Amino acid sequence: MEKNKIKTEKREFRKKRIRAKISGSAVRPRVSVFRSNKHLVLQLVDDVSGKSLLQMTDAAAKGAKKQKLDKKSSSRELGKKFAEAAGKKGIKKVVFDRGGYLFHGRVKEAAEGLREGGLDF
Repeated sequence: MEKNKIKTEKREFRKKRIRAKISGSAVRPRVSVFRSNKHLVLQLVDDVSGKSLLQMTDAAAKGAKKQKLDKKSSSRELGKKFAEAAGKKGIKKVVFDRGGYLFHGRVKEAAEGLREGGLDF
């Protein structure tokens, strides 16, 4: 149990260090990533006004078909659908916040999906 607590504390420290350097605005909002064991959550945040503009989970990205995708494929599909939804709101440029996670695996796949969907960061 102690090892998990230390890992969480280290990630929170990295997250704070990253957030001290980046910030989102109405023109260029921040895409925040949260990764749990089961799901991945992307959120579009305007830090100036303190509002969330858009939020989507990989469960929503799978759609009504209930596609049997592995976590990485699901993350890429989430990125594409999220970029499409952001484009409908008129957002093309964003700041990517990996949330203290390594830019590897599901986080990287989501970022590549965002790029494929048309977002620039």
